[in-house]
Amino acid sequence: MEEKLGDMLWKTFEQSGDEVRDIKVTAPIDSLLTRLCRENDIDRSGIKLHVVRQDDVNAFALPDQHLVVFTGLIDMCENEAELCGVLGHELAHIAHRHVMRKLVREVGLSVLMSMTTGNGSGNTARSVLKVLTSSAYDRELEREADMASVDYMVQAGIDPEPFSRFMYRLG
Repeated sequence: MEEKLGDMLWKTFEQSGDEVRDIKVTAPIDSLLTRLCRENDIDRSGIKLHVVRQDDVNAFALPDQHLVVFTGLIDMCENEAELCGVLGHELAHIAHRHVMRKLVREVGLSVLMSMTTGNGSGNTARSVLKVLTSSAYDRELEREADMASVDYMVQAGIDPEPFSRFMYRLG
């Protein structure tokens, strides 16, 4: 179910977005993500990184390990460590299965199941995407993702202080 849901949501989002395929943009981000995964024994092979040309300062995870990063967020980062912190945060949402927990709580299991069996409409998929892109997880899950990101960064030999400053600037 999670795989079908992730692919369906990404395809819905992809229709309205502009995915960046320029390797000059994507390769450095992929390299940072790979470093975080490698140094923290996280299987990188299943994570689907998408960079989307959009001015919003945002990154989010979709079901089935889709990680979406907007160019507006990349542009706002002053250094690689800030971006690593955000990538680690979203990676934690994926690793700790926060994405599905949030969707089940906010949308409902029956709606999600209906979407994966072909009974969901495009409007339903857009509504679910809005839940994932525009609202934060509850405080406990956000705190867990922040702390995991710091742990990931330390394990990878990356100073987490810039991530903290970045989060403060966003706030």
